[in-house]
Amino acid sequence: MEFWQHIYEHFDPIALTLGPIKIHWYGIMYVLALVTALYAAKWYVKRDRYPIDDETLEKYFIYVEIGVILGARLGYILFYDPHTSYYLTHPWQIFNPFQGGTFTGIAGMSYHGAVIGFILATLLFVRKTKTSFWMWMDLVALSVPVGYVFGRVGNFLNQELVGRVTDVPWGIYVHHTLRHPSQLYEALLEGVAIALFFFFYRKKRRFEGELITLYAILYGLARFVAEFWRQPDIQVGFVCCGWMTMGQILSFLMIVGGIVIYLYLYLSGKAISSSRAPR
Repeated sequence: MEFWQHIYEHFDPIALTLGPIKIHWYGIMYVLALVTALYAAKWYVKRDRYPIDDETLEKYFIYVEIGVILGARLGYILFYDPHTSYYLTHPWQIFNPFQGGTFTGIAGMSYHGAVIGFILATLLFVRKTKTSFWMWMDLVALSVPVGYVFGRVGNFLNQELVGRVTDVPWGIYVHHTLRHPSQLYEALLEGVAIALFFFFYRKKRRFEGELITLYAILYGLARFVAEFWRQPDIQVGFVCCGWMTMGQILSFLMIVGGIVIYLYLYLSGKAISSSRAPR
């Protein structure tokens, strides 16, 4: 247990150095998250007989990846970064990986911003391909949680988004302070638990859009709970009532949005026909 508690002292977040470029474990985990989500989607397409071919699916993931990166970065700047006005007046700096001539990579991504970018990318894709928006969204609800596990493990390996101070025996030392390994809690709650739920629930789906709205509700709940173990962003702190974080506010809005859209789709009778329902 002592080795675990001091794991950051024995682990380098940089996996590989290629000249001036440093490749972090976080970047590797991000790639693994994308690849895993893609192959999970392919498995579900084949297993549940979605009317999607491999070429169309891969094109969709390219659209989504661009939307996620843009949304995640812009969302961080709007929701969390203390220098929002600087970036808005110097937009060319938003994706600048160099600082003072040194390659530092791009730090600062927002999950909720990524969601917005993902939705906009999907809307553009379905408009171009004349396919069902809710079909794609349900497929994403099935495949994303699997890849999300790698994303949170990447946060852990990158020694970021650390947990709150604790005295639990499985805590880890971050700069000589024992903290919750909250990134791993999130990997379990927001990734593993939700992935397992959808694996077993998917064939009970009653209408297109049900899985993605349930995902919004479940992720929002999992993230809201996990935030109680996660240290608030230092530049933001608690933003409401002396205990609520920005992540919790955005997650609450996500839950409400998921419930509203779920009820709308359910009451509007968007039932799945037997010919289109995945088996």
